[in-house]
Amino acid sequence: MERQEFALDGAHSYNRSGPIRWIFSHMLRFIHLPLALVALSVVNNLAYSNIQIFIGRGFDTITSPGWENSALLGVALGILVAAAVQGLTALARNYSMEFLAQKIERDSRDELYASLLGKSMSFHGRQRIGDIMARATNDVRMLNMMFSPGIMLIADAAMGLVVPVIMIGLINPQLLLVPGVFSVFLLLTVWDYNRRLKPVSIAQREQFGVMNAGLNDAVTGIEVVKANVREHYEWDKFTGNASQFKDYFVKQGRIQAFYLPMLVFSVFWGIAFFHALYTWRNGGITLGQVVAFMGLMGTLRFPTFISIFSFNLVQLGIASADRILQLINTKTELDENRKGHSGRIEGAVELKNGYFSYNGESVLHDINFSITPGNTVAIVGQTGSGKSTLTRMINRIFDLNSGSVLVDGVDVKDWNLDSLRSQISTIEQDIFLYSRSIAENIAFGCLDASREEVEQAAKQAQAHDFIMSFENGYETEVGERGVTLSGGQRQRIAIARAFLTNPRILILDDSTSAIDSATEDAIQKAMQAISKNRTTFIITHRLSQIRWADTILVLKRGKLENMGTHEELMENSREYRCIFSWCE
Repeated sequence: MERQEFALDGAHSYNRSGPIRWIFSHMLRFIHLPLALVALSVVNNLAYSNIQIFIGRGFDTITSPGWENSALLGVALGILVAAAVQGLTALARNYSMEFLAQKIERDSRDELYASLLGKSMSFHGRQRIGDIMARATNDVRMLNMMFSPGIMLIADAAMGLVVPVIMIGLINPQLLLVPGVFSVFLLLTVWDYNRRLKPVSIAQREQFGVMNAGLNDAVTGIEVVKANVREHYEWDKFTGNASQFKDYFVKQGRIQAFYLPMLVFSVFWGIAFFHALYTWRNGGITLGQVVAFMGLMGTLRFPTFISIFSFNLVQLGIASADRILQLINTKTELDENRKGHSGRIEGAVELKNGYFSYNGESVLHDINFSITPGNTVAIVGQTGSGKSTLTRMINRIFDLNSGSVLVDGVDVKDWNLDSLRSQISTIEQDIFLYSRSIAENIAFGCLDASREEVEQAAKQAQAHDFIMSFENGYETEVGERGVTLSGGQRQRIAIARAFLTNPRILILDDSTSAIDSATEDAIQKAMQAISKNRTTFIITHRLSQIRWADTILVLKRGKLENMGTHEELMENSREYRCIFSWCE
């Protein structure tokens, strides 16, 4: 069973051992649609081939002495019926394949999104958002294009090769010589074409991801770009990536340009005409059958030509599927542990012999502490000492490499992940707000909250007044990541969000750093009120917040140097005094 932090109930299981098997397992869910494609393609090409046969019969009719109008009318009706069948089957064929393509695009996108939601933060920390977006949008879209028109055209071309050749054999087996040799040549050429096209298609999709990731980085960090006058650098970087992306299309075009079957088809068509006339002269076939044969031979033009376009789409689709699978198959360190411990958290937190390293670099060393329910804990230390990392062990954003974190005496690894995290709320310094209304952002962790509850939480966070100063109040749409709000406004909305969820454990990671002193005092009073009967961890350098903590943890380079109250630490911890520039 794959380890993941989130999984959909009743989600379909697919074969992820390779891109082709994965695509095929998606297709098997709707197996009636590709079967319909094959059947309809056979009937469609059979109808089209019969049109050529009827034309040949018509030619024989009008060149024979004493022909009657009724015979010609029968030929015309036969062509009409065959054309009607061809049109209807083409419509049904295209509909079935388009339906299949849309379903596969939808299901693969759902599968990828659910997989991304289930990955750990260590996974997401290694990814470039632009590349993920390229895979979730453009690469998934290429799966759609692979089926419609890609595979649909290949299936139609295959039947457009097989059915006419069979019909030619029914006219006279001697006529199979030229189309038979050409068919073998075409198959070998298509195989070689795909062999040479595959690495270019893979590189093309990879370069698209690189280009998209660079674009996302530049647009997301546009303020930094402008502040450092790096527009030309970013422009050169993007145009370089775009130029390389273009180069892969040029390589693809060169491969297609040296694809010779269309030229060879014209040569074989001429040879076929000579062979048909030679057979007619020897009395093997009628003149009308010559006409029918040339019509059937002409139908081979379509599978010859369309193979250039359709097989390119299939190669791009397979390359895209491989990129999607790379994300889906990436193992994650955590799992949701559905059968794990669930229950109301009282708030006791204990860390035993905690060690943690990230990307090979040690972050926490032998951390030990025990916090009783309802206590307020301040975590202090220099930048990079591991303060934020320590709190992320409590709600299992990360797991310790060794040691254990216990909540209410139960190892967090033994908790049901949803039950654990739903009762722990974190407010970080870098606040993330969604491009939604202020009310929706506050209620994000409690979607069934009433407007009254949302407003009450905002009042507790000292956010109500500035929200009501906007024209649309709580329905005001904030920009991406909340850029239309000030830092202090974003933090107060995040604090209101935490108040609304009413967590049993509250983690405040420098959450009032962008708030003025007067507002901070009001928020502190509200936070002191909400902290009652719940365990609160505060990461801050503000002495006004540290003083009222029940316990203070002092970290230095990932080690717990000391712990105690403010008075105790001022008395016996030089490291603690140095934080406030009170070193002897």
